[in-house]
Amino acid sequence: MINYQFFPRSHGVTQEIQVVIDCFKKIETTLNDGTHRVSNDVLAILRPHLEQCGYSVEKGKGRDEKIDVPVLFGENNTIDKSFYADAYNKNHNIVIEVEAGRAVRNNQFLKDIFQACMMFDVEYLVVAVLNEYSGGGVISKDYQEVKTFLETLYISNRLKLPLKGILLIGY
Repeated sequence: MINYQFFPRSHGVTQEIQVVIDCFKKIETTLNDGTHRVSNDVLAILRPHLEQCGYSVEKGKGRDEKIDVPVLFGENNTIDKSFYADAYNKNHNIVIEVEAGRAVRNNQFLKDIFQACMMFDVEYLVVAVLNEYSGGGVISKDYQEVKTFLETLYISNRLKLPLKGILLIGY
């Protein structure tokens, strides 16, 4: 089942963000067929739907297959530093990161937030995590854990992010 929560909770989902949710809903049956998938598998299933909506989507691990989003510019406007994204819509300033088992265990979602905050012209981050991850005999409610973290981040008001919003999707 696809779950989602937009942050800050004081704002509703924009039309552009709803498009991403709809893409995930289109593959919901496939994701819930009991097959164990890594994040790259999920991204591959999602790719045609996102591309139809104007997203550039990572196709593989080769340099020319990754989506490079600028962070720092140098002399003559050359890119000095960039981060890779799983998907990016330049027209709507949205970056998407699809995670699986590493989302909570390795705090990958925190790295995703940091990198999106550093990316030039990025206004929205979509982080997709497993609703529930079971690895090494332990079951982790990843979606709920990340949701609680983001809720705390936004409610505490102690840290201001330069993003207009973060969409958390559980799949």
